[in-house]
Amino acid sequence: MRSPLGYAGKYQLPCVPKKDSCQEHVDWLIKVRRVDAHRYRAMKRAFLKVVPKTSPGLTLEEIRERLTAHLPGELFPGGAKAGWWAKTVQLDLEAKETVVREKSRPTRWRRA
Repeated sequence: MRSPLGYAGKYQLPCVPKKDSCQEHVDWLIKVRRVDAHRYRAMKRAFLKVVPKTSPGLTLEEIRERLTAHLPGELFPGGAKAGWWAKTVQLDLEAKETVVREKSRPTRWRRA
């Protein structure tokens, strides 16, 4: 499938590196969404520090509990909006195959 912009596969949306960051979603086939780059990078760093490299991974609830200690207070005061950003980063890293969803109940994630 070709996009209106002439790229094969996913639509490619331009991003301003210092202001925006492109976020992919594991379930979206043709959509890339723009998010705040500073918050995204801070959450991504914290998320990758928390998620283990080996099985068993962590549930999203366990990840969220451990994230707050690694987040900068000026971007996430009191952990505000950390849950939404954790899920956003999780879906993006999963789409980029940086983290892997384990086939377990409850669902667990680990680094690829």
